Amino acid sequence: MTISAENVQYDIQAEGLKKSFGNFDALRGIDLRVKRGEFMTLFGPNGAGKTTLIKLLATLTSPTSGTLSVYGYDVRKDVNNIRSVIGVISHDPYLYDNLSAFENIKFFGTLYGLDDVDNRARSVIKQVGLEKRMNDLVRTFSRGMKQRLTVARAIVHEPKILLLDEPYTGLDQHGAQIFGEMLSDLKSQRRTILMTTHNIDEGLDLSDRIGILAKGKIVLDCSKTEIQRSGFKDLYISKVEQ
Repeated sequence: MTISAENVQYDIQAEGLKKSFGNFDALRGIDLRVKRGEFMTLFGPNGAGKTTLIKLLATLTSPTSGTLSVYGYDVRKDVNNIRSVIGVISHDPYLYDNLSAFENIKFFGTLYGLDDVDNRARSVIKQVGLEKRMNDLVRTFSRGMKQRLTVARAIVHEPKILLLDEPYTGLDQHGAQIFGEMLSDLKSQRRTILMTTHNIDEGLDLSDRIGILAKGKIVLDCSKTEIQRSGFKDLYISKVEQ
Protein backbone atom coordinates (compact mmCIF):
# COMPACT_ATOMS: atom_id res chain seq x y z
CA MET A 1 0.00 0.00 0.00
CA THR A 2 1.34 3.45 -0.95
CA ILE A 3 1.04 6.20 1.64
CA SER A 4 0.18 9.75 0.50
CA ALA A 5 3.62 11.22 -0.12
CA GLU A 6 2.66 14.73 0.99
CA ASN A 7 1.39 13.53 4.38
CA VAL A 8 4.12 11.08 5.32
CA GLN A 9 6.24 12.04 8.34
CA TYR A 10 9.26 9.97 7.36
CA ASP A 11 10.83 10.16 3.92
CA ILE A 12 12.71 6.91 4.57
CA GLN A 13 11.20 4.11 6.63
CA ALA A 14 12.48 0.55 7.01
CA GLU A 15 11.13 -2.18 9.27
CA GLY A 16 12.76 -5.58 9.63
CA LEU A 17 14.66 -4.97 6.40
CA LYS A 18 16.75 -7.92 5.26
CA LYS A 19 18.84 -8.52 2.16
CA SER A 20 20.62 -11.78 1.43
CA PHE A 21 22.89 -12.87 -1.38
CA GLY A 22 22.80 -16.65 -1.38
CA ASN A 23 23.83 -17.71 2.12
CA PHE A 24 25.28 -14.29 2.97
CA ASP A 25 23.08 -11.87 4.93
CA ALA A 26 24.15 -8.34 3.94
CA LEU A 27 21.41 -6.67 5.99
CA ARG A 28 19.97 -8.47 9.00
CA GLY A 29 16.73 -6.85 10.12
CA ILE A 30 17.18 -3.08 9.88
CA ASP A 31 14.74 -0.62 11.43
CA LEU A 32 15.34 2.94 10.23
CA ARG A 33 13.40 6.19 10.01
CA VAL A 34 14.60 9.45 8.47
CA LYS A 35 12.35 12.49 8.86
CA ARG A 36 11.57 14.89 6.05
CA GLY A 37 14.28 17.56 5.81
CA GLU A 38 16.67 15.62 8.04
CA PHE A 39 20.35 14.94 7.30
CA MET A 40 21.35 11.53 8.62
CA THR A 41 24.85 10.10 8.41
CA LEU A 42 25.22 6.34 8.66
CA PHE A 43 28.74 5.29 9.60
CA GLY A 44 30.16 1.84 9.09
CA PRO A 45 33.27 -0.07 8.05
CA ASN A 46 33.68 -1.67 4.63
CA GLY A 47 31.37 -4.65 4.33
CA ALA A 48 28.88 -3.36 6.90
CA GLY A 49 26.04 -3.20 4.36
CA LYS A 50 26.04 0.54 3.60
CA THR A 51 26.10 0.24 -0.19
CA THR A 52 23.48 -2.52 -0.09
CA LEU A 53 21.16 -0.22 1.85
CA ILE A 54 21.65 2.62 -0.63
CA LYS A 55 20.95 0.26 -3.55
CA LEU A 56 17.72 -0.86 -1.87
CA LEU A 57 16.63 2.75 -1.33
CA ALA A 58 17.50 3.58 -4.94
CA THR A 59 15.42 0.58 -6.17
CA LEU A 60 18.48 -1.02 -7.77
CA THR A 61 17.77 -4.25 -5.90
CA SER A 62 14.84 -5.62 -3.89
CA PRO A 63 14.61 -6.60 -0.22
CA THR A 64 14.66 -10.26 0.72
CA SER A 65 12.14 -9.51 3.47
CA GLY A 66 10.85 -6.66 5.59
CA THR A 67 9.35 -3.37 4.44
CA LEU A 68 10.97 -0.26 2.95
CA SER A 69 9.36 2.96 1.78
CA VAL A 70 10.85 6.10 0.24
CA TYR A 71 8.80 9.31 0.26
CA GLY A 72 5.81 7.15 1.13
CA TYR A 73 6.30 4.82 -1.83
CA ASP A 74 6.86 1.08 -1.49
CA VAL A 75 10.20 0.04 -3.04
CA ARG A 76 8.64 -3.14 -4.43
CA LYS A 77 5.63 -1.52 -6.10
CA ASP A 78 6.44 2.12 -6.83
CA VAL A 79 9.85 2.03 -8.48
CA ASN A 80 9.21 4.80 -11.02
CA ASN A 81 7.71 7.13 -8.43
CA ILE A 82 10.70 6.62 -6.13
CA ARG A 83 13.23 7.25 -8.89
CA SER A 84 11.52 10.54 -9.70
CA VAL A 85 12.06 11.89 -6.15
CA ILE A 86 15.60 10.68 -5.39
CA GLY A 87 19.08 11.72 -6.45
CA VAL A 88 22.03 9.38 -5.91
CA ILE A 89 25.65 10.39 -5.38
CA SER A 90 28.35 7.78 -4.86
CA HIS A 91 32.10 7.37 -5.20
CA ASP A 92 31.47 6.42 -8.85
CA PRO A 93 30.32 9.53 -10.76
CA TYR A 94 28.31 7.62 -13.42
CA LEU A 95 29.18 10.21 -16.07
CA TYR A 96 30.09 9.83 -19.74
CA ASP A 97 33.75 10.77 -20.18
CA ASN A 98 33.45 11.48 -23.91
CA LEU A 99 30.60 13.95 -23.47
CA SER A 100 30.92 17.51 -22.22
CA ALA A 101 29.65 18.55 -18.81
CA PHE A 102 26.65 20.20 -20.44
CA GLU A 103 25.90 17.20 -22.65
CA ASN A 104 26.01 14.89 -19.63
CA ILE A 105 23.58 16.90 -17.55
CA LYS A 106 21.28 17.57 -20.49
CA PHE A 107 21.19 13.82 -21.19
CA PHE A 108 20.14 12.98 -17.63
CA GLY A 109 17.64 15.84 -17.56
CA THR A 110 16.10 14.50 -20.76
CA LEU A 111 15.73 11.07 -19.16
CA TYR A 112 13.64 12.71 -16.44
CA GLY A 113 11.48 14.43 -19.06
CA LEU A 114 12.34 17.94 -17.90
CA ASP A 115 10.92 20.98 -19.64
CA ASP A 116 13.46 23.57 -20.82
CA VAL A 117 16.22 21.05 -20.14
CA ASP A 118 18.96 23.24 -21.65
CA ASN A 119 18.44 26.06 -19.16
CA ARG A 120 18.05 23.63 -16.27
CA ALA A 121 21.34 21.93 -17.18
CA ARG A 122 23.14 25.28 -17.33
CA SER A 123 21.61 26.30 -14.01
CA VAL A 124 22.78 23.26 -12.03
CA ILE A 125 26.23 23.31 -13.64
CA LYS A 126 26.56 26.93 -12.52
CA GLN A 127 25.30 25.93 -9.06
CA VAL A 128 28.22 23.51 -8.65
CA GLY A 129 30.72 26.06 -9.93
CA LEU A 130 31.60 24.47 -13.27
CA GLU A 131 30.11 26.98 -15.68
CA LYS A 132 33.54 27.83 -17.13
CA ARG A 133 34.11 24.14 -17.98
CA MET A 134 30.59 23.50 -19.23
CA ASN A 135 31.65 22.62 -22.77
CA ASP A 136 34.77 20.62 -21.84
CA LEU A 137 34.83 16.83 -22.04
CA VAL A 138 34.40 15.13 -18.68
CA ARG A 139 37.51 13.02 -19.30
CA THR A 140 39.58 16.21 -18.79
CA PHE A 141 38.11 16.79 -15.31
CA SER A 142 39.84 16.12 -12.00
CA ARG A 143 38.30 13.72 -9.50
CA GLY A 144 36.92 16.65 -7.50
CA MET A 145 35.39 18.28 -10.57
CA LYS A 146 33.73 15.01 -11.57
CA GLN A 147 32.21 14.72 -8.11
CA ARG A 148 30.85 18.26 -8.36
CA LEU A 149 29.32 17.40 -11.73
CA THR A 150 27.85 14.29 -10.13
CA VAL A 151 25.98 16.58 -7.74
CA ALA A 152 24.59 18.46 -10.74
CA ARG A 153 23.47 15.15 -12.24
CA ALA A 154 21.80 14.14 -8.99
CA ILE A 155 19.86 17.39 -8.51
CA VAL A 156 18.96 18.26 -12.11
CA HIS A 157 15.37 17.00 -11.57
CA GLU A 158 15.08 18.71 -8.14
CA PRO A 159 14.72 15.54 -6.05
CA LYS A 160 13.18 15.54 -2.59
CA ILE A 161 15.71 13.03 -1.25
CA LEU A 162 19.46 12.63 -1.75
CA LEU A 163 21.23 9.31 -1.17
CA LEU A 164 25.00 9.61 -0.75
CA ASP A 165 27.17 6.49 -0.71
CA GLU A 166 30.76 7.20 0.41
CA PRO A 167 30.81 10.46 -1.59
CA TYR A 168 34.17 11.65 -0.20
CA THR A 169 36.10 8.66 -1.55
CA GLY A 170 39.07 9.74 -3.67
CA LEU A 171 38.74 13.47 -2.94
CA ASP A 172 41.78 15.42 -1.79
CA GLN A 173 41.50 17.91 1.07
CA HIS A 174 40.53 20.81 -1.20
CA GLY A 175 38.01 18.71 -3.11
CA ALA A 176 36.49 17.43 0.13
CA GLN A 177 36.13 20.99 1.41
CA ILE A 178 34.34 22.15 -1.74
CA PHE A 179 32.09 19.08 -1.70
CA GLY A 180 31.23 19.69 1.96
CA GLU A 181 30.23 23.27 1.16
CA MET A 182 27.96 22.00 -1.60
CA LEU A 183 26.31 19.53 0.79
CA SER A 184 25.79 22.33 3.30
CA ASP A 185 23.98 24.31 0.62
CA LEU A 186 21.79 21.32 -0.26
CA LYS A 187 20.99 20.81 3.41
CA SER A 188 19.89 24.45 3.71
CA GLN A 189 17.28 23.72 1.02
CA ARG A 190 15.60 21.29 3.45
CA ARG A 191 16.16 18.22 1.33
CA THR A 192 16.16 14.88 3.08
CA ILE A 193 19.69 13.48 2.94
CA LEU A 194 21.03 10.06 3.92
CA MET A 195 24.80 9.72 3.65
CA THR A 196 26.89 6.62 4.30
CA THR A 197 30.57 6.99 5.09
CA HIS A 198 33.44 5.71 7.19
CA ASN A 199 34.92 9.23 7.41
CA ILE A 200 34.02 10.44 10.89
CA ASP A 201 34.92 14.14 10.58
CA GLU A 202 33.02 14.82 7.36
CA GLY A 203 30.15 12.64 8.46
CA LEU A 204 29.61 14.50 11.71
CA ASP A 205 29.90 18.01 10.30
CA LEU A 206 26.49 18.28 8.61
CA SER A 207 24.37 15.55 10.19
CA ASP A 208 21.30 16.04 12.36
CA ARG A 209 21.22 12.36 13.26
CA ILE A 210 23.84 9.67 13.22
CA GLY A 211 23.76 5.92 13.00
CA ILE A 212 26.29 3.12 12.98
CA LEU A 213 25.86 0.09 10.73
CA ALA A 214 27.93 -2.96 11.59
CA LYS A 215 27.67 -6.51 10.26
CA GLY A 216 24.35 -5.77 8.60
CA LYS A 217 22.63 -4.28 11.65
CA ILE A 218 22.15 -0.74 12.96
CA VAL A 219 23.88 -0.70 16.35
CA LEU A 220 23.42 3.01 17.07
CA ASP A 221 20.75 5.53 16.02
CA CYS A 222 20.55 8.89 17.80
CA SER A 223 20.53 12.66 17.47
CA LYS A 224 23.96 14.22 17.04
CA THR A 225 23.27 16.25 20.17
CA GLU A 226 23.23 13.02 22.19
CA ILE A 227 26.90 12.22 21.57
CA GLN A 228 30.17 13.98 22.29
CA ARG A 229 32.15 14.59 19.13
CA SER A 230 35.48 14.17 20.92
CA GLY A 231 34.54 10.69 22.05
CA PHE A 232 32.70 9.48 18.97
CA LYS A 233 35.66 7.69 17.42
CA ASP A 234 36.02 5.48 20.49
CA LEU A 235 32.26 4.90 20.56
CA TYR A 236 32.32 3.96 16.87
CA ILE A 237 35.15 1.46 17.37
CA SER A 238 33.41 -0.14 20.34
CA LYS A 239 30.15 -0.52 18.42
CA VAL A 240 31.63 -2.04 15.26
CA GLU A 241 33.76 -4.48 17.26
CA GLN A 242 30.89 -5.80 19.40
